[in-house]
Amino acid sequence: MNPGTDASARLEFGRFQILPHRRELLANGQLIKLGGRAFDVLMALIEAGGVVVGKDALMARAWPGRVVEENSLQAQISALRAVFGSDRDLIRTIAGRGYQFTGSVRILPTSPDERAALSLPAVELKAPRSPTNLPEPVSELIGREEEVSEILNLATTHRLVTLTGPGGIGKTRLALAIARELLPHFADGVWLAEFSPLADPGLVPAAVAGAVGLDLGGGAVSEQRVAQALANRRLLLVLDTCEHVIAAAAALAEAVLRAGSAARIIATSREPLRAEGEWVYPAPPLALPMNDRESSDDPLQYGAIQLFVQRARAAEPHFGTDRRLTTTISTICRQLDGIPLAIELAAARASALGIEALASRLDDRFHLLTGGRRTALPRHQTLRATLDWSYALLAEPERVILRRLAAFAGAFSLEAAGAVIATAELAPAKVVEELSNLVAKSLVTTEVEGPVTRYRLLDSTRAYALEKLDESGERAPLARRHAEYYRDLFERADAESESRPQAEWLAIYGPHLDNVRAGLDWAFSLDGDPQIGVALTVAVLPLWVQFSLLSECRDKVERALAHLEGDEAATMRSRMQLSAALGWSLMYGVGRAREAGPALATTLDLAERLGDQVYRLRALWSLCIDQFNNGNCRTALEFARRFAGLASDSGDPVDLMMADRLLATAQHYFGDQQAAHHHIDRALTRLNGLTPQTQIVRVRFDMRVSTHYFQARILWLQGFAEQALRVVEHNIEEGNAVGQALSYCSVLGQAACPIAFWAGHLDAAEHYGALLRDHTERHPIRLWNVWARCFIGLVIARRHDIAAGLRALRDGLGQVGEARFLPRFQLLLAEMAACLAASGEVELGLETVDEALARCQAREELWYMTELLRIKGELLLMQGASGGAAAENQFRQALDWARRQGALAWELRAATRLARLLRDEGRSSDAKALLQPVYDRFTEGYSTADLTVARTLLDALQ
Repeated sequence: MNPGTDASARLEFGRFQILPHRRELLANGQLIKLGGRAFDVLMALIEAGGVVVGKDALMARAWPGRVVEENSLQAQISALRAVFGSDRDLIRTIAGRGYQFTGSVRILPTSPDERAALSLPAVELKAPRSPTNLPEPVSELIGREEEVSEILNLATTHRLVTLTGPGGIGKTRLALAIARELLPHFADGVWLAEFSPLADPGLVPAAVAGAVGLDLGGGAVSEQRVAQALANRRLLLVLDTCEHVIAAAAALAEAVLRAGSAARIIATSREPLRAEGEWVYPAPPLALPMNDRESSDDPLQYGAIQLFVQRARAAEPHFGTDRRLTTTISTICRQLDGIPLAIELAAARASALGIEALASRLDDRFHLLTGGRRTALPRHQTLRATLDWSYALLAEPERVILRRLAAFAGAFSLEAAGAVIATAELAPAKVVEELSNLVAKSLVTTEVEGPVTRYRLLDSTRAYALEKLDESGERAPLARRHAEYYRDLFERADAESESRPQAEWLAIYGPHLDNVRAGLDWAFSLDGDPQIGVALTVAVLPLWVQFSLLSECRDKVERALAHLEGDEAATMRSRMQLSAALGWSLMYGVGRAREAGPALATTLDLAERLGDQVYRLRALWSLCIDQFNNGNCRTALEFARRFAGLASDSGDPVDLMMADRLLATAQHYFGDQQAAHHHIDRALTRLNGLTPQTQIVRVRFDMRVSTHYFQARILWLQGFAEQALRVVEHNIEEGNAVGQALSYCSVLGQAACPIAFWAGHLDAAEHYGALLRDHTERHPIRLWNVWARCFIGLVIARRHDIAAGLRALRDGLGQVGEARFLPRFQLLLAEMAACLAASGEVELGLETVDEALARCQAREELWYMTELLRIKGELLLMQGASGGAAAENQFRQALDWARRQGALAWELRAATRLARLLRDEGRSSDAKALLQPVYDRFTEGYSTADLTVARTLLDALQ
């Protein structure tokens, strides 16, 4: 919005006018006192012409060159809305984005006479104040802009709105904030009736009469008398803390609403009034980051973090935050479920204990979170007190159900509650009934996903209920029933893991993971039952597989193996299943990959003794992959052939496809790209018609995805650059869609990153590396995370920041120890040797590449020999004239290896480098004769860095 060239123009919207040149706001012709920063914010919103303006932009306009907290902006928005009064909706809050001006603005010229007439001292525009007993706010309401907007919409549309939620959620503060906003709309006032001091529900009508100041004369004060006295009044009643007088509060609300149409009511209660015409608004917790990654982005955008920081600063003005502290504060707020009262109590302790100590002591939250405001209601002075208040209001059956629900960690289903909690004297139907009551009373929360509803206790409520459960002596039998229920559930789930689509299976069984962990912790505790723990561990293996929870799976399996008791025959099957899972999880752990082989060998031995064909195939597959990962390509090829022989006998289409996939991988690493191409094509043909779910459960990967990333590698080496890059793009899409974390790691690390780097597409390579790094921070797959950080360092080095790139490479490769010689690290090792030489450490670079070459030859991992030889030649040239002949020898060896392997991409690199050397030695005709035939064999014109370099060199050789 721009007032044009007329410096004296005015802006008009409704009853308001703005004189920008005078920085004045008028309402109905009267000047309004408005702060300079509020005026700047208003002008920024108007000039946006209806477009949402971000909070950062508004703060930059009002506080140029200064860093301020978002609370300051919220104060200016509140000031503008107060000025607008009934037109407060002129400024609209857009959650998570900013603010929007909704008015229609006209631009009008201002005459000299008008300007003279307006040369008056500014006066504050005040409407006649409605009568009220609302207390003035002492502190700002933090992080509730969206809730205030939503409740205002409800309260202006419906006559009875009840704010519900657990104790400490801030229902009263929200209700009072809404009431203050609505005060100008009620000529007969806005009145607060506080019910918390009432022990007798019969006193509810008298409390309302006293709050409004009704003179009812003598006789009993009933809801009907109060209702009739209020029948013709345009007023708003706030009925606060109704839960302990719920029936009386509901009766009074209905009576008032029926007596006349002018009165409106806002109630606060831990459960709905269930009165006629009631609209319920469940007050949510304050917004908080769901994980540490969100915490580090912009923590102060979350209301929970804002509240903690502000209350901590109120107790200690010098309280400061940095990224590490805000991450810890985020963890504290999550543990406190975003409940404002709990956060305020915790923040008050921050100055005395420090943030880290506070976080570490939250398990003892009921002793820690005390010392609320002296003037607060007793139930709000400690966290325990607010829960004591709720617990005391429950009927005995509800108390029994609540404390027994503490057996569940995280979300649970209605079926689970009935199975674990019900006893001979407490029927499942009664459990359902009382659970519904606890939901209504805000002691149990619901999580609805489509047609599925799950239930959960807030962490503080669960901690309280666990204390009550211990006092009742019921914890031990409930913990056993809980663990047995999830053992039985996942034994059924295992049978479904190959038949249900992956997304559906995870949606059903994934939410039970917290309860599985709790069941395992009990089973392996001193008071638990290890046999249940072993059975539960075995049953839940598919869940860890599908979530790619490698380290957790490894730890839980090792614990189960340590507790495996009984004679060998009785435990053989469990040991086989656990050993298979242990081997798989060890493959991708930093520093322990060498331990996978023995675990998988044990699996194969037990499978053969048991005659279990499924686990024989699984063990052979895993042993083959293990040998790939450790660079023992000849041994890997032998396992692949053994697998193919068993698959041929079974005739199972999945096994036959897997056999070709293994053989393709083995031949690829062994250096026979033509044979690899044959098997990968046949694997892809056999994949048609197979469901991805079966493949993941059997072999820990989505086979379609993993086959495509090896297809891309093989195509690249054979010189089909364009096809390879198209497969990579498709592979990333399908890998992301499948949602299997480990498969997606391999999509990025095995194909997308290296192929983009080899093609010279550094922007794409950097993007893929960042995707892999971020993915492996969300999913704890540490070996791939280290690889990703090394790869990003490699891209940095290729962009000519050798020092920074080399630092990242050294740091990462130093962390993985012997794992740096795995096939996936060959690219990084070779390029680090080049970086060392470029930084002046030529001898160390030669040592690095020689060590890699020796390992490759010893283990017959031949696919990267060409590149290692070429790089060694480059390093020899850096030694000066004496290295020329030796370098030429390395380049010719590289060329020979590439030709024998059918690796046209490597052949072009080696031929280009050798041709350049020959040219520099004055042998241009030999150089052209060498390079031209290799270049001409590329049938695709797709541009890669290598093709561009070769073409440039050939042009120079003309």
